[in-house]
Amino acid sequence: MISVLLVMLLQLSFSVHKAEKSLCFLKTSPSLSRDGDLLIGSFLPMHSVEVSNVRGAGLFQSHPDKSCRDYKWLHKNYQQVLALLFAVEEINRDPNLLPNISSLGFHVYNAYHSDERTLESSLRWLSGQGHLIPNYSCLRQDKSVAIIGGATSALSIQMGTLLELYKFPQISYGPFDSILSDKAQFPSLYQMAHRDSSLHHGMIRLMLHFDWTWVGLVTTDDMRGEEFLWNLRGDMIKHDICLAYTEKLPVSERRHKESQYMFVPRILESSVRVIIIHGDTDSLMILRYSQPLLHFFLWKVWITTSHWDITMRPQWNDGYSFHGALSFSQMTKEIPGFKSFLRTVNPSTYPEDPLLKEFWCSAFKGLKSLENEESNECSPNASLEMLPLRFFDMSMSSLSYTIYNAVHTVARALQEILLVISEKELIRDGETWVAQPWKLHNFLKSTHFNNSAGDHVFLDDTGNSEAHYNILEYLFFLNDTENMVKVGHFIPNAPYSQDFTIRNEAMVWGWFEPKAPQAVCSDSCGPGFRKTPREGEPICCFDCSSCPEGEISKQMNMKHCMMCPEDEYPNKERDRCLPKVITFLDIKEPLGMILACVALFFSVLTALILGVFVKFRDIPIVKANNRTLSYTLLISLTSCFLCSLLFIGRPTAATCLLRQTTFGLVFTVAVSSILAKTILVVLAFRVTKPGSRIKVWLQPRVSNCVVVLCSGIQVILCSSWLGISPPFPETDIHSEPNQILIECNEGSVFGFYSVLGYMGFLALGSFIVAFLARSLPDTFNETKFITFSMLVFCSVWVSFLPTYQSTKGKAMVVVEIFSILASSAGLLGCIFIPKCYVIFLRPHNARVRSIWLKNLKGLANG
Repeated sequence: MISVLLVMLLQLSFSVHKAEKSLCFLKTSPSLSRDGDLLIGSFLPMHSVEVSNVRGAGLFQSHPDKSCRDYKWLHKNYQQVLALLFAVEEINRDPNLLPNISSLGFHVYNAYHSDERTLESSLRWLSGQGHLIPNYSCLRQDKSVAIIGGATSALSIQMGTLLELYKFPQISYGPFDSILSDKAQFPSLYQMAHRDSSLHHGMIRLMLHFDWTWVGLVTTDDMRGEEFLWNLRGDMIKHDICLAYTEKLPVSERRHKESQYMFVPRILESSVRVIIIHGDTDSLMILRYSQPLLHFFLWKVWITTSHWDITMRPQWNDGYSFHGALSFSQMTKEIPGFKSFLRTVNPSTYPEDPLLKEFWCSAFKGLKSLENEESNECSPNASLEMLPLRFFDMSMSSLSYTIYNAVHTVARALQEILLVISEKELIRDGETWVAQPWKLHNFLKSTHFNNSAGDHVFLDDTGNSEAHYNILEYLFFLNDTENMVKVGHFIPNAPYSQDFTIRNEAMVWGWFEPKAPQAVCSDSCGPGFRKTPREGEPICCFDCSSCPEGEISKQMNMKHCMMCPEDEYPNKERDRCLPKVITFLDIKEPLGMILACVALFFSVLTALILGVFVKFRDIPIVKANNRTLSYTLLISLTSCFLCSLLFIGRPTAATCLLRQTTFGLVFTVAVSSILAKTILVVLAFRVTKPGSRIKVWLQPRVSNCVVVLCSGIQVILCSSWLGISPPFPETDIHSEPNQILIECNEGSVFGFYSVLGYMGFLALGSFIVAFLARSLPDTFNETKFITFSMLVFCSVWVSFLPTYQSTKGKAMVVVEIFSILASSAGLLGCIFIPKCYVIFLRPHNARVRSIWLKNLKGLANG
């Protein structure tokens, strides 16, 4: 069905173009031929023709003069023609290759990147005539054995359908395409190029090296471009790199004028600094035609492959638009003798070659116009070395290298066929051997050899290895010279430290940029901040937010902040952890020293008052209200002041056990003494009749028993507390963000508050009894002072409870020490300071009280 359809279309074309002798015909007929016993057809993109897009027109229906415009030389591609010529001449000189035939020849046709023109060129080659004659083959065409073509996948596919009808082997020298490896669809098509399935990995490594995370992509709108986009996007996601936009260019040059107004403005207006361009020179015809729009500084970095030659431009002076571009060029070895061959090529060397003369004139005429020289000569004695990089490159390109290998592959396959035939002795002397193209397939599949450069060449797709890449930087200098400088390499499957290298010192960026440009959607988040994604935008677009309390970020662009170790805390900037300070109330620090001095001062003062009372023990005011209770109270107050020292210093197991229990016991003794004093005063004023039974409660041993009994209960409570769940030292690393608190854990909270509550119960009882006795005669009444002292005591400890609960660490200890000192000082000041005042400053009051005491004793004895 396909064959019939093609024949019908071609017959229609032939009837329309019967008298075709236009420029289009001339440019689709063989541009170069070299006759030989066996011929290789070659379709190489030597020049381009702008083809108009006539909507609705059928195949070949437009007039050739209207559908074909002025062609433009693709000067650099002429190296491919010379590589073909060099390989054929090398084979013809080799006595070990094809010895039974006199020579190997070739026909070179121009390969247009256009469906119509490619099909037309293929038909002219098949017919062997300058005219389009479907199903007709000239006798000389029987010498043709294979086709070398397919600079792009699109050209290979366009030619493959037609060539498959005749089982002609087609060797594609363009970039490797996995679609062309489908033997069910393209059984007669072979690929010479190395696989480039790792190319996207190299580009990702390049972007990671320069921290580029926001890039654009320009690729061809075909399966090869789609495959690259899929692989690149998948790798980008793994490394948090985003595509700002993707421009897919149609591979047909007929639509380039439509597209240049569509995608070029978007590239120019975008803030994206790094743009990846994937495709080949022919497929990116649109971009080449659009380059005149780029005649100003773009300040962008282009990442390309060598398949798109950025030096091929319509204008000479627009190279600065691509200054600093990076290209992944496939590594190739130097073919011995090729550069020497290029130096000798000129029109006089090959006078029978009209194509070379036309190329020579076009290239050197363009060069002279750049030099402002007026000359109509074509510089026959010049050398290709004189041409700038835009016109010609003396280094063999990857496409030329592949063409060279393709010619040798065909020659060696033919050699294998000749060996088989000679073994069967089917060729007689004087008989001409006619090669059948379809017989070449079995030999092409198994052909492998080492070329003159030492590389192993495979034609079978399974033998194609991964391509290795040199990373080249395109430099356009202010003196209008240009160069491609190697700045690194990428070798897939090599060890990680050796697979990718880049020499930063060799890199040259924009003329006014000393370092690599930034290619990010959002500015980097520094240490101490984390990335917060923006809703509805790519992951590369984010805001920076400070790390939460207690967390840090040490590196740039961290997604999450991390907690500091338990013994460390974040600094103010939250970019590193600092060791926490071990904190306790140290005697060496000012606050600890002040509290210790205050405790010692009051303990010494209490001891002095005790000494005064002992010295003046016979004075009535000392004897009043049970002298023994006064001594006990003073001793317990001294102990109260001193027990506060147990709270100062680093907590240990011993101090934790003694702190609260000692404090509870000595305060219980003090409060019990005050309670006994208060009861004694009340009872003394109640005894008004002789022989009253209440007199038995006024004996000293009774008050002493009250102290012992009340204190005994506290001893039982403290013993139970220590026995069940005693206090112990612990480290608190969570209460304070930058401190490690060394404190005493009270063990049983119930035990602690039982001791404290019992002491408060005794204080409240003393306060109530003293308050009720406040109306007794005040000349010899002590209850008012006791009432006031217990009011101070209760006020201090009522305030202590909420404050103690709301503080931690050192502050909690300070609160308890202050409460101990304040309550103890309150008892000392309210009860004993007035007595000292009387003893030293009001001795006559002491005598009056002495008389009162004598009467009280007489009453008690009577």
